[in-house]
Order: sequence, then structure tokens, then C-alpha cells
Amino acid sequence: MEINRRTVVRGAAAMAAFGMAEGAAGRAFAGTSASTGSSGTSTADPAYSLEFDPTAWSYDSANDVYYQLGKVYVTDPAATDIENLSVYVPGAYLKATVNSDGTTYTATVDPKGTVGAYSGRTAPIVIPVNTPGYAAQKPATSYSYSSVSQYLAAGHIYVWPGLRGRDSSTGTRSDAAPWGVTDLKAAVRFLRYNRSVLPGSTDDIVLFGMSGGGAQDTVAGASGDSPLYHPYLRTIGAAMTDAQGRPLSDAVAAVMAWCPITSLHEANLSYEWNMGQFASAGTRASGTWTGAYSADLAKAWPRYLNRLGLRDEQGRRLKLTESDSGTYLAGSYYDHLVEVITTSLNNFLSDTTFPYTITTMGGPPGSGQPGTSTTYQTVDDYIAYLNTASTWVTYDATTNTATVSGLEGFVNSQKTASKPVGAFDGYSRGQTENGVFATGLNAPAHFAPLTRDVVRANETTYATYSDWSSDYGSAAYDSDFAKKDSVGKDMAWRADAYNPLYFLSPAFDGYRRSQVARHWRIRTGIMQGDTANTTEINLQLALRNYGIRDVDFATVWAQGHTEAERTGDPTTNFISWVESVTGR
Repeated sequence: MEINRRTVVRGAAAMAAFGMAEGAAGRAFAGTSASTGSSGTSTADPAYSLEFDPTAWSYDSANDVYYQLGKVYVTDPAATDIENLSVYVPGAYLKATVNSDGTTYTATVDPKGTVGAYSGRTAPIVIPVNTPGYAAQKPATSYSYSSVSQYLAAGHIYVWPGLRGRDSSTGTRSDAAPWGVTDLKAAVRFLRYNRSVLPGSTDDIVLFGMSGGGAQDTVAGASGDSPLYHPYLRTIGAAMTDAQGRPLSDAVAAVMAWCPITSLHEANLSYEWNMGQFASAGTRASGTWTGAYSADLAKAWPRYLNRLGLRDEQGRRLKLTESDSGTYLAGSYYDHLVEVITTSLNNFLSDTTFPYTITTMGGPPGSGQPGTSTTYQTVDDYIAYLNTASTWVTYDATTNTATVSGLEGFVNSQKTASKPVGAFDGYSRGQTENGVFATGLNAPAHFAPLTRDVVRANETTYATYSDWSSDYGSAAYDSDFAKKDSVGKDMAWRADAYNPLYFLSPAFDGYRRSQVARHWRIRTGIMQGDTANTTEINLQLALRNYGIRDVDFATVWAQGHTEAERTGDPTTNFISWVESVTGR
């Protein structure tokens, strides 16, 4: 069943995605941007050009690296100290001569120069997205070989763009969403505008990031060339066409996402269904309005999930159905989730040599709380530890395989809720993600209509609890949703732009209206309390249902919110994967 935009985003069953906070590209929080004419086109500052200067290379002779720092990648930047990029190139890919100043070089691309499997024209361009909590990515201000050495040694072109974020707003500029992904897209467009003078293949641009960075590279990878971004890109003077007037693209070839904290539009609901329904302390305690709120959020998520129409690899429709105990802990989707958990555990047993030691972190520095280490001599010892509170894992030693009986045992043992109710769109606007969608400096905002709908349907009941405040009511959500940013877009528009499923699922109006990256690698620590297991699972399912054939997905046992890998280290594994999807 298709869910139209009016129903999903603006109506009672709204599915508005985690949206983009209003933008720094304007010079104010609302109204017409001071840098934009009435038509919405950029009135670019002539001091900035989209042209990359091939006569301004610096050279690290010890490591044979050419580089340029601080190139502003748009013609009307909102923040020149952030919206600039650096380019690092293996020396083999350029033919260069020293300039008269004796320190800079003029260089042209050497298509015959090679590093490993790549040449000056085929080398992939890798772009880090290091934006934890959707914070800004600061650009490089000085050259450091050590930070890029592994990528360059592998033959990559490394491009490091500055990107605005929720923590870089000023009194005259909001840098919250959509500006982080908008800046990332502008940087990609800049590279394509200058493809004739830069080495590397702009057909092989690869994004990589973790947490909020994994989320933003996921959004960028799903939303290539989406018209939702065009008003924002034009405002900052991004390259929309090449020098001959032909349209340019911001689509990318590949995305590496570790623990992407994404799909924020429904994350309050999935968090309570996946974890919150099994908790009874703190904000989930009986006798509190938030305890009742948790149960209502959990009940609302299966209705949303069942509308998505997700299917497994055999084409089976994945749905949740009512169960005798718990909230919708039955159905094909539930079975699929338990299967993913079981696979993760069995991968761990296959990868791990016992004795196995678990080391826990201590308290913060100066707290005096030391970490602890526990060693399990055998697999049986480890399985007994997992089953400490209840038996939810059975183990067959002859095949070294385990079977997980259900979600509740796993959550209570390994994935307890670490966030309060309203884990992403907080009822008092106090969560990090409320800042992601801020409407100005120190003005966090509600952004999730699915959450608003739960509050609206139940606030009369919530008002009977002593810990309720009318400030938490649905009117506060509606007020925030109605505000427009400096480009004139409301929260629904911004939310759609930051929801990868908006572009991947037929439940949303953005389906098949973007260019989706053709290669994906997704890794997540299955124990993390930062988001529900369903976040990455649904992303993987939606990509495959969309028709993306290359989706390398794994949930990693015994790891949390980190660059989770079954074996090896993240950078080495990433480099190997890039070669597998781009190598010539």
C-alpha cells in the first residue's frame, strides 16, 4: 500500500523523516536569504570561484604527495572557514613542474601513472564524513601525511571537505540539517566541475563515516541528485552545471557506513519496540507518563513497519503480528530480526578463539571507576554467561552453532536501553537530534510527526500523571513543524531530505526520484544502545528491495557503537572493500 506525502508527512499518520535543520547558507534564520535573490538563485561573491587552480599544488617530497588545502568549493559560501576542502594525491598521478616561487607546483594529470590497481584516471576518490552527532566536520588547516597515508598508499585520492553541522551555528546563521549533507553534495559537485584538472575517477566517489557520519553519508548515498536539495545547493552557489552548461551530479558510487544513526523520523518508536518495552526503570517506570508513552510508542512502530512493505531475499513480505506476550513480538519480520541476531552470534563463534576476554570501560577520567575484565575459558562458559538471567540461547557443540529463541532475552542480556523515552525527538527537545533540526542558535526543535501522533492520541491520558507538563503536548510539535528555514522550507521538507528511506521505499514520495549509490557496506555493533537493531536492518532491506545488488551487511557481535568489524581493522577492511568495488 502506498503512503502518500500528505498522509505520511503532514497528516495524522505522518511519516516525516528526520529532517534538515534550517540553513547557514542564508544569513538569517527565516525569511529570504541575504545572499539570495527573489528568484532563489545565488548572487555569488566574485571572490570565490569554482575553478580549481592546477598551479597551486604543494608537494611532500618525502612521501611523494601533492596536496592543496583550503579551497572553497562554492561561490557563495555561508562559512568560508568550514566550506573548503583539501585534496591529497599520490605523486604518480600528476606531472608537475616547480613554479618560480620555488615552493608551489603546476601539475597536470598523468593517466599513465599508477599505484597498485589504479591509474591517474581510474583512482577512486574517498571522502571521510566524520560528523559524530551530526556535528560539523572541520576542514584541514595544515598538512599531515599520517592522517591520509594508508589511503594514498592504496592509490586513493583523499578529499577532506569541511561540512557544517549542528554545533557550528552562530548568532546569524543556523548550520543544522540540511546543511551538513548539502555541503557534502556541493563538494562532490565541485570535484566533477573540475574533473579535467583533478586526477581520479569522479565515477568512483566513495563516502565513509561512522555514527552521525555514517548517517550523513547514508543520506547522501541514497539522495543523489534529489531535487529536495537543489534550493539549498543554489543558495550557496554550488556547481549545478559544468562550464558548458551540462547538468552536474552529486550522486556517489559507494557508501561505507558504520553504525549509522539514521531514519530518525521513526527512531523514537523503533527504540521503544526493540528495547524500551523490556525495561521498567527510569523514564520507563510504571506510574509515570513516560512509562505509558514508552508503551504507546512501541505499539505505534509495528503499524509503521508494516506499511513499508519490506521483503527478505526470498521475496517474502516482512510483517509484525500480534503476540501472546509483549508488543507485536511475532510475524515474519520478527523472525527475520531474530535470524539476524542468531547469525551475528554464530559469526562471533566462528571468528573467536577461546579463551575469550570481555573488557568493560571504566568511568570517565578522574572518576576512580576502573574497567573490568572477565575471561570465558570455553564457549559453554560464554553461553552460560549469556543465559545468566534467562535461557534464550541454546548451543550445539558438535556444530559450534547457537540458536537464539527471541528478542527479549537478547535485549535484557546484551542490548538494554541506554537512552530515555523519546530517545531521538525528546519530549522537552533535549536530545541531540533535536539540535540536528534546530531552527536557530540554541533553538532545538521537534521534527518527528510519528512521535507527535502518539502524543496527540494519548495526551489526555498523559495529563493524568503528576510528571506531565502541557509543554510536552502535540501543540509544541505542530509549532516547530510549521517554522520555515532561510530557504523557505518547513520541517516536513527538511525531514524528507534527511530520511534515507524517503528515497528507497515506495511508502514515500521520494521513491525512485534520486540516484542511489550502487555499492554499500554497512557494519554495526549489535550491542549498541544508541539505536534499535531495526535501523540498519531496514536500511539494508530497503536497499536490496530497491534493486541495489551490492549490499555488504553485517551486525557484529560483542561490539557496540564503534567502527565494528568481525575481524581486522576498519581502515584496512575499508580499503580492501573499495578495491573490490572500484578496482580496474
